[in-house]
Amino acid sequence: MDRTQWYLEYENLINRPGLLGEISSLLGMLSINIIMINGVENSRRAMLILSKYDENIIRLKYILETMDAIKVHKLRKPKLRDKITVRHGKFIHHDNEDRKTIRFVRNELGLLVDFMAELFKVEGHKLIGIRGMPRVGKTESVVAASVSANKRWLFVSSTMIKQTVRKSLIEGEYDSDNIYIIDGIVSKRKMNEEEHWQLIREIMQLPTVKVIEHPDIFVQSTEYNMEDFDYIIELRTHEDQEITYETVENEDLRQGGFSMF
Repeated sequence: MDRTQWYLEYENLINRPGLLGEISSLLGMLSINIIMINGVENSRRAMLILSKYDENIIRLKYILETMDAIKVHKLRKPKLRDKITVRHGKFIHHDNEDRKTIRFVRNELGLLVDFMAELFKVEGHKLIGIRGMPRVGKTESVVAASVSANKRWLFVSSTMIKQTVRKSLIEGEYDSDNIYIIDGIVSKRKMNEEEHWQLIREIMQLPTVKVIEHPDIFVQSTEYNMEDFDYIIELRTHEDQEITYETVENEDLRQGGFSMF
């Protein structure tokens, strides 16, 4: 029987010496291996564990729930964000009203790049929107994640180095391993250029990853809507920063150079 990964997250209610050792010993007695462990915010620990028998995970849950020193928050088969949490020791935060919207701040660029890279590695169609003010690191994060995932990135529309508006792709650029990057503001300004929008429609049908910067602007003049997106990523300089699209559009008109991290 193959061994199965599980994600365990618990909070230290009484942070006494030897507590982690006791939990590790309990896992050992149940023949459960620790793959990775890390401390995260709010006195919590997160683990990726490996077990051959699901029954032992059920026993583990019952035993941990009898311990006064800890409180179990999650014991489940790991999701992508669980693996990233253990790897970085930080939680990935969802928007309270929209669970597919995930929020990052600038000092979490490493976390964001790792998260997107894992998304990019999954084969098949995926539509990802990314919101943020100018020069916060949106495009650079997408490029870095593409490199990390060993994928080729292609700008369909962008202001990364200079304004780019593609009207066609060459042989080899139609590939399921490519990451297609579209700037919603730049493409919206080219609504009268049918060749550019025909290319976007072709790309949207490909079974691969598409990343749309400024997705709210993108959907305003297209047949697509926000429900079509699998993930919406928000990147801010700080947690309280407001993303204002009038400012974004005006800044993108002036932007022509490389926006560094």
